[in-house]
Amino acid sequence: MNDKALDTLEFHKIREQLTSFASSSLGREVAENLKPETDFNKIVRLQEETDEAATVLRLKGHVPLGGVFNILPHVKRAEIGSMLHPDEFVEIASTIRASRVLKKFISELLEGEDVNLPILQEYGENLNPPKDLYRTITSAISENGDVLDSASERLRSLRTQICSLEGRVREKLESIIRSSSAQKMLSDAIITIRNDRFVIPVKQEYRTHFGGMIHDQSSSGQTLFIEPQSIVQLNNELHQAKMKEQAEIERILMELSAVTAEYSEELSHLVAILREIDFMFTKAKFGASIKATKPIMNNDGVIRLFRARHPLIPRDEVVANDIEIGKDFTTIVITGPNTGGKTVTLKTVGLITLMAQSGLQIPAQDGSEVAVFESVFADIGDEQSIEQSLSTFSSHMVNIVDILRHVDNKSLVLFDELGAGTDPQEGAALAMSILDEVHSRGARVIATTHYPELKAYSYNRDGVTNASVEFDVETLSPTYRLLIGVPGRSNAFEISKRLGLPDDIIENARTHIHAESNKVDNMIASLERSTRLAEKEEEEAKEILKDAEKLHKDLQKAMIEFYNKKDELYEKARQEAKNIVKNAEREAEEIIRDLRKMQFEKGAQIKEHELIEARKRLEGVVPEAKEGQHPEVKKKEKYNFQPGDEVKVISFDQKGHLIERVSETEWQVQIGVLKMKVEEEDLQLIKSKPQQETRHIVSIKGKDYHVGLELDLRGERYEDALVRLEKYIDDALLAGYPRVSIIHGKGTGALRTGVQNYLKKHRQVKSFQYGSANEGGTGVTIVELK
Repeated sequence: MNDKALDTLEFHKIREQLTSFASSSLGREVAENLKPETDFNKIVRLQEETDEAATVLRLKGHVPLGGVFNILPHVKRAEIGSMLHPDEFVEIASTIRASRVLKKFISELLEGEDVNLPILQEYGENLNPPKDLYRTITSAISENGDVLDSASERLRSLRTQICSLEGRVREKLESIIRSSSAQKMLSDAIITIRNDRFVIPVKQEYRTHFGGMIHDQSSSGQTLFIEPQSIVQLNNELHQAKMKEQAEIERILMELSAVTAEYSEELSHLVAILREIDFMFTKAKFGASIKATKPIMNNDGVIRLFRARHPLIPRDEVVANDIEIGKDFTTIVITGPNTGGKTVTLKTVGLITLMAQSGLQIPAQDGSEVAVFESVFADIGDEQSIEQSLSTFSSHMVNIVDILRHVDNKSLVLFDELGAGTDPQEGAALAMSILDEVHSRGARVIATTHYPELKAYSYNRDGVTNASVEFDVETLSPTYRLLIGVPGRSNAFEISKRLGLPDDIIENARTHIHAESNKVDNMIASLERSTRLAEKEEEEAKEILKDAEKLHKDLQKAMIEFYNKKDELYEKARQEAKNIVKNAEREAEEIIRDLRKMQFEKGAQIKEHELIEARKRLEGVVPEAKEGQHPEVKKKEKYNFQPGDEVKVISFDQKGHLIERVSETEWQVQIGVLKMKVEEEDLQLIKSKPQQETRHIVSIKGKDYHVGLELDLRGERYEDALVRLEKYIDDALLAGYPRVSIIHGKGTGALRTGVQNYLKKHRQVKSFQYGSANEGGTGVTIVELK
């Protein structure tokens, strides 16, 4: 990757912002040295890493990366036999402990959340912190870097001895400073330490009274710090014990260093994984801070950015733009006056490309695409070189000559004010010639210029288009909106008029403009007006479509509620009929019992066969209700249906008209304002279409009025995907589909989880399951509808 282009596009500022989000020195080191990659598969993996980290942050809000240090220098020193410092052992133990916490976090995350994080899972499985080394270090070194008494029995014994000797020394000194005779000889009744030996502060005039050794004096010279003769021997013993303690500590540290060297390979591997994990979360945190999204990477030289923003301009100031290059055209020439927006567009495309190839998410809307380039070249800004005695034009030309030596079809080239700094006619001619050369090599090129001669450049060249930055004459300022396909025009006359320049001067100036230039400017003005009108009409059309879709959705819901209510009424009527039957049977039984009672009690002459016959007559008047059945539908005859036939949809008990056959067994039927697919077996002919009659069928057609057998949600934002899913399920139910497919992709699993959670709660969903291997596996959910 071209280092000069990185500097020109200010990629170092991206690195500086990125570094601030690292949790440890490991992540900071990678961020500080970050450079764009050129291998497509590696870039895709880097983007997947960042996306997985962003998913974890969205689910958990954090990742435990505290306590991680770059311990590789310590490990290297241990390998060559050096003695490590206790603080270095503290960092090694802290890093091992942090890796254990992180491994547990990843394991619990994968078990507790229905997410697919293959890269993080791989890192987690390879995190194998050496537990034995951790126990060895922590049993000998405290978290504060002190060597513990438990490090060895000898160290414990020596420290006990030291404690005893210190107690005896202090006891003797305290007896001295407490004596009444010594009070007047001491500057202060305290015990202090000089040169690692216990001393007392004695006034200068009593220096010989205590004997012993003088170790220090005050700044005034009036106080001497004396070790009395009576404790010299004890202090000597104490000093020797401390020397033995230090020797034992060094022995313990050397032993720990040797043990650490045995684990050098495991520790190096541990650090490498922690570095990758820290950096992937550093990228995700940075992306969240600038509201970035994961780009779709391609190897076809296609850049398609939606609402792209310059990453270094504050969000409340930057203007988002749609930018596309590489499909219908490979060269864009942005013309028009110097208003600032053109250079920002160049840097936006360049920086976003570099960010994407570095594994960073980009400041643009979901679905944006970025191509992988082997080289990015940029000639932007004032290139005047005082040291080399080069003018602005010469410096630009030196840079352009270097670019032409290396550019090919895997290059992105950004030219700012191409051909500027020299005679306009020669500059414009040079600019066109340079563009022709770079374009012919297959590179993707975006160039800015204020030369009017380049406005017509794209009209007689394939794969080249014009663009401009919109300028608001009313406010005398650019809107920074990029208009692709519309060349820029000079606004000097309009600006001058707004600022008060007399009309006669302006009209006189117009006479000096070449007729062709006027014609081109008028054409551009017309294009701008047409573009603004088209955009306005597009917004209005979107609003109308939105209202129509809402109406369509409301009608669908109303229809579903109607059929649900109808089923409830059928069920209620069936229950009432059943109750009537039961009551009638009960009354009949009571009548029979009364008759028998009369026969036995009153001796009435009633024959048994007469009782049976009476009961049959009673049963005959009881209404029969067949459970779970609607009124019987007369069996229909086989009929060759034709479009326009009036039919009855048996299952809905509704009339409609046939529109077209959609398969061998299905028809599209118009019922009122709704269309749906219906099995031919569920249709009953009411009236054939008259041969000469033309039936006009009124329908409301929204954008998605035709319902497919599958819904593709890949690349959708989570909330938008669920809205589309809800509408699709309603459409599929009205269309009478028994089975549909929802394509959500594998990705992080968040969208798949959201889809399946919605399906669980939908009352019209009978069941759902993942697709088979040839249907897309876990990337597809097959839904059975009631």
